[in-house]
Amino acid sequence: MKNDVQTNPTHDIVDVQTTNCCIVGGGPAGVVLALLLARQGIAVILLEAHKDFDRDFRGDTIHPSVMEIMQELGLSDRLLQLPHHKMHQIRIQTPQETVTLADFSHLKTSYPYITMLPQVKFLEFIIQEAQKYPNFQLVMGANVQELIESDGVIQGVRYRGGGGWHEIRAILTVGADGRHSKLRQLGGFESKESSPPMDVLWFRLPRHPQDAEGGMGRISQGQILVMLNRGDEWQMGYVIPKGGYHQIRAAGLPAFKESIVIAAPELSARIENLQDWSQIAFLSVESSLVKRWYRQGMLLIGDAAHVMSPVAGVGINYAIQDAVVTANLISQPLKNQQIELHHLAQIQRQRELPTRIIQAFQTLIQQRIFAPVLSSHQTFQPPAWLRFPILRDIPARLIALGVFPVHVQT
Repeated sequence: MKNDVQTNPTHDIVDVQTTNCCIVGGGPAGVVLALLLARQGIAVILLEAHKDFDRDFRGDTIHPSVMEIMQELGLSDRLLQLPHHKMHQIRIQTPQETVTLADFSHLKTSYPYITMLPQVKFLEFIIQEAQKYPNFQLVMGANVQELIESDGVIQGVRYRGGGGWHEIRAILTVGADGRHSKLRQLGGFESKESSPPMDVLWFRLPRHPQDAEGGMGRISQGQILVMLNRGDEWQMGYVIPKGGYHQIRAAGLPAFKESIVIAAPELSARIENLQDWSQIAFLSVESSLVKRWYRQGMLLIGDAAHVMSPVAGVGINYAIQDAVVTANLISQPLKNQQIELHHLAQIQRQRELPTRIIQAFQTLIQQRIFAPVLSSHQTFQPPAWLRFPILRDIPARLIALGVFPVHVQT
């Protein structure tokens, strides 16, 4: 295993803090884990590299599985008081017909829909809850650069920010810092990567009150366009062949806008709102799974452990489920100030199988729907099983609730 950790700093340390758990990364997995530990009186420090939580085109889909977790925490009602929208179905529209891919209204849950809520609002909401506990500490602008190791055990991190270098000593260090995880790199973790056949271009266009609800995929003449309801805006995801971005840029913005109108003709009067490539964000679609999520004193969760494709928007929800399982299994060992490898191994055992299953489902959708459309301009034919409502309940349940239910233990 690659070893990038350092025991003796070569720079001046401004201060040294100690805590039970140091979480690196203020995304959904990190903030929920911090809240769950803080609620149990466990000292936790959350480090976030940025100065705020506002990022463009972050995942905004909160599935019923997470809403049920929020309900168990007594937070669901207040969370739904924030401005949001509900997606009851995922549909695919072609020039010939509209087919429902998943219908959430049939599910046995108190939240039979996907909640469309800006991720920044969700993160701020959870942080406000965590800050009610005196044993929780948040540090923004903390750029973690080093791991602290002694006799093969990770004992914390060193980060830059707030006027210099700082050191946090922790019984457990958790990497929840996303798909480009610095902790994964520093810890020398190995991952197995797959090759999704696509990338995505994200942008926004005005949404009219008479427009459809959202959750719509448009497929036409080799074009795939995803439309997500953001109130007075559509968040648009234009799916392109893997590696095709430079070719699209070279063809020019007018050609790109024309391809959007081919997929969604009703946007012809609004497409002129795209005036520059700076309005368009490129997402390189990746999918990977870390072989072993833990070392002595250290654990990876969320995208740091398993990078998800954006298909079905499940990444946030699986990351939060990771956080819940982690809190369930390590809270008592942290209170006892003794984390063993078998505690961390049990987390991976519980979470790896559902992660593999959902990644296989995403791969199936990419290979059976996206890849053929992107590689051919023939008329798209929806799979025959989509015409049977009872079969549509299978992907609906998988997307909405996950493979196995996850519950908060108290």
